[in-house]
Amino acid sequence: MAPVKSHHFAQLVGLSALWGASFLFLRIASPLLGPLVLAGGRVTLAALTLSVIMRVLNHRWPWQHWRELLVLGLLSVVVPFLLYAWAALRLPAGYSALLNTTAVLFGTLSSAWFKEDTLTARKLLGCLCGFVGVGLIVRLGPVQPDAPTLLAALACIGAAACYGMSTPLMKRATTHMQPLAIAAGIHVISLVLVLPGAALAWPQARFTPAALGVLLVLGVITSGLAYWAHLRIIRHVSPVAAMSPVFLIPVFGVTWGHLVLGEVVSSGIFAGGALVLLATALVTGFNPLRRSGVEDPIP
Repeated sequence: MAPVKSHHFAQLVGLSALWGASFLFLRIASPLLGPLVLAGGRVTLAALTLSVIMRVLNHRWPWQHWRELLVLGLLSVVVPFLLYAWAALRLPAGYSALLNTTAVLFGTLSSAWFKEDTLTARKLLGCLCGFVGVGLIVRLGPVQPDAPTLLAALACIGAAACYGMSTPLMKRATTHMQPLAIAAGIHVISLVLVLPGAALAWPQARFTPAALGVLLVLGVITSGLAYWAHLRIIRHVSPVAAMSPVFLIPVFGVTWGHLVLGEVVSSGIFAGGALVLLATALVTGFNPLRRSGVEDPIP
């Protein structure tokens, strides 16, 4: 794949800023709604949003590829949504965001395995810089290393592994399906899978204004519209480059916490931020000093 172009890089950064708040939202909503209801409501809103857009734009549903959509739905929606929502009951948002960065490593290895990308020293160095940079930025305090905390950490790593494995498969899917059709299809199929558990847990959920507001943002924006936007980018960049926003997610998470909640910024923010930007450039191949020709229009 060619190096990432400027407008795609800017879109990846924009998605990072959006997804940077999602772990904070999960931490707020999961104790109120419960993991099953939170995941079910999130998928429902995303499926409804994308279905309406499908109808307005008169797109055809790709049900002939339902098996492929089922696998993508399990790896990129059902399992990660449930695991992250459950982990949010125990693990601080910063830890979840930090563990989420392992998705790039899983994505790098799985992309090479599926021959959708090449495994290079530059990309592995980028992964290492990203992990170190995120650690400097977050500077997380100690947590009690008991069994529930360790299980929550493993749940986050499992969710990140699912994201990593699904990205090269998403790349393949975009060669014969439209990004909107993929996003809508995987959320509709995922809805069928998560609704039974959500219905069982429904009586225990506490639908406070805060929980409903967070659920609305998670479902419509960070799940529905953002998935569609990300798939549009995946068509033009390598799977590993498409995953580079996960390095920036903790950066924006810390930033939003400082701006919205007045949280103190760690002393490693500048050095860590520089490493994260270097990591993103190494993984994506983006070079702002490179002169490029005419760029392809965004589909």
